[in-house]
Amino acid sequence: MFLHGFFASGQCVPAMELKATFEGKAEVITPDLPMHPQEAIEFIRDLIDREKPDVLVGNSCGSFYAQMIAPIVGIPALLGNPHFKMTEFLKQRIGAHRYKSPRKDGKQDFIIDEQLIAEFAEMEAHQFDSYTPYYKDEVIGLFGEQDSLAHFEPLFLQYYNNAFHFPGGHTPSADEVRNYYVPIIEHLLLPMNQRR
Repeated sequence: MFLHGFFASGQCVPAMELKATFEGKAEVITPDLPMHPQEAIEFIRDLIDREKPDVLVGNSCGSFYAQMIAPIVGIPALLGNPHFKMTEFLKQRIGAHRYKSPRKDGKQDFIIDEQLIAEFAEMEAHQFDSYTPYYKDEVIGLFGEQDSLAHFEPLFLQYYNNAFHFPGGHTPSADEVRNYYVPIIEHLLLPMNQRR
């Protein structure tokens, strides 16, 4: 299951590339996530209960959610350029915006306001509450060397053991998804005793 970034949708480039690469090998679920964080978490949990994915893959805000959910639902996760301080990201972008990729409900416009920032602040304060040392090797970080938005590898490494790099920016290109994300996902799809 792929969880997209804040300005993206389930039709973004990384989501579409994962679907194309795993076609015939694995089903890739790429939902459009609700904008509000508590709604997004509840939506993701309900979808996991229904679909029973083997791996969570996130990018940016999607990685923020994946990190919180993975230890609760007991599945491994790949966090692409995790943004652990969404409030900082949103405070600089108050106002009207458009999603960068189409959403299934057709709604492309949204507003960032103080209320939304407050909702993220509440979640941020508790984002590592479900962390367990057992998950030190079950959550993997992948960090773009040209990422100009999220610089949270040091914070990631306070909790988890495995961080890797790719040469791109905050949102990976299709080639970067294929060459850097996919091999890690394939590794996470292996039975746990083959991954250790």
